[in-house]
Amino acid sequence: MEQPPQRRPGAETVTTTSSSSSFAASFSPAGASALAYDREFLRTAPGVLMLAEIVLGLLVWTLIAGTEYFLYPAFGWVMFVAVFYWVLTVFFLIIYMTMTYTRIPQVPWTTVGLCFNGSAFILYLIAAIVDAASVTNEQNSHNYNSWAASSFFAFVVTFCYAGNAYFSFISWRSRTSQ
Repeated sequence: MEQPPQRRPGAETVTTTSSSSSFAASFSPAGASALAYDREFLRTAPGVLMLAEIVLGLLVWTLIAGTEYFLYPAFGWVMFVAVFYWVLTVFFLIIYMTMTYTRIPQVPWTTVGLCFNGSAFILYLIAAIVDAASVTNEQNSHNYNSWAASSFFAFVVTFCYAGNAYFSFISWRSRTSQ
């Protein structure tokens, strides 16, 4: 009769399992297809307006940032609005391009888009008016030219946000009437 092996004190049996196939599958190309990419969005009117908002909004705040804007508090407000909405617009472009909004159905995206574009239109309009009213012809013509150009582009961006607010309102109204 065979006796069971005797355990030494402190010795334990450890069982290991390998799940490298499931771990590797999460990084495989098949796993990567879960992130969609909507190329058609940039061909729609809201997509074109969003690209224009990003490019022209970048011009607004870089034209001001290249000057001595910190000496004039009004330009600080314009910088805040321009940079704030530029960052958020880039964020929303990524959400729309990757179709992330389809993975988060709890968020009322049409309402969020309407509130975002509506607030961007109002605050950018105020910032563009402040920008235009603050342009002064000083000794430094570089500041004058940059401020005048930023004022022009701020009004163009304002109209882009107004267009997107209109399209967001149409989308929101069609969602709420269903």
